[in-house]
Amino acid sequence: MTEHPPPQATPSTSHLVLIPCYNPGRTVVDTVRQARQQWNPVWVVVDGSTDGSTARLRELAADDPGLQVLELPVNQGKGAAVLEGIRRAQAQGFTHALTMDADGQHPAALIPAFMAASQRAAGAMVLGKPVFGPEAPALRVNGRKVSNGWANLETLWMGVGDSLYGFRVYPIAPLRRIMEGTRFMRRFDFDPEAVVRLCWAGVRPINIDAPVRYLSAEEGGVSHFKYLRDNALLTGMHTRLFLGFVLRLPLLIARRLRQAGQRT
Repeated sequence: MTEHPPPQATPSTSHLVLIPCYNPGRTVVDTVRQARQQWNPVWVVVDGSTDGSTARLRELAADDPGLQVLELPVNQGKGAAVLEGIRRAQAQGFTHALTMDADGQHPAALIPAFMAASQRAAGAMVLGKPVFGPEAPALRVNGRKVSNGWANLETLWMGVGDSLYGFRVYPIAPLRRIMEGTRFMRRFDFDPEAVVRLCWAGVRPINIDAPVRYLSAEEGGVSHFKYLRDNALLTGMHTRLFLGFVLRLPLLIARRLRQAGQRT
């Protein structure tokens, strides 16, 4: 008999966990089990994986009604997988999705806290602010500061704690509307561009500290990050976003002044 976690007593009808994955290796099974121990339902969007992990996920889902596996026939990118997931989720009445990576880096134990924060402020997005351990590559830790600096400039300092950390809760309707209005946000550029464009749309960020763990290859860690390719993608993305920021600057300033007036 396949072993699976006990389902949460009351499945949520508004919030679900969404895990996009592409060739995640053996860690995906533990990641999904840990997520299921914390929340119901959990959906996994398989983005054209070819490493055999899909069969293991299907086995888990066969014995667990709280787990659903969606499959894309070819690899299209993280953003494309998230878009497919939120389209289907919205069609079933869900309003919010917590995204997390399949590689074991994100803290499944914090799912309930993030969902509770989202339920208290349904119009906001709840962003994980990473707390790095000593095993985190210095190049990755320091490199993200550049993206974070650009994201805060492009949003006129609305309060984005981290632009790249993918453990976060999105309101589905504005995210889907934004993604379907652009041909971008389909690959590694998804996380930072989603945050910036949602801020432009008036969706405020709520930041919660969350640990991030980088697994070694011996622990089953798998990374699809390509330093030159993905940094070139981020550079092009921030160039586009900065131009958009300049065009929106009067509106962003007016909003900030209005918010400041409401607080006084």
